[in-house]
Amino acid sequence: MRIECPCCGPRDHDEFRYGGDASVTRPAHGDPDPEAWYRYVYVRTNPAGLHREFWQHVIGCRQWLVVERDTRNHAIASVDLARKLPARKSPARKPSARKSPA
Repeated sequence: MRIECPCCGPRDHDEFRYGGDASVTRPAHGDPDPEAWYRYVYVRTNPAGLHREFWQHVIGCRQWLVVERDTRNHAIASVDLARKLPARKSPARKPSARKSPA
């Protein structure tokens, strides 16, 4: 499998490290719901077809990439720098009802 790095050009997949599913949204930092964290860490789909994944070019420019890859035949549909993707917003948290020290 060859990955077209936006910075370095086409490279063999051995130069990259798989970084996980790029379509999963991480729970908010302070989210106390153990079920949300369990789903984030352990529950994954196993899609047949196009799938977005994080890859890091560890033997090259060290950039994090989002690779859209067909899981049936490993054909790469697109590669983009992860830093160029819009940031996902975490769900809004309720303000804490802290009392200020008096």
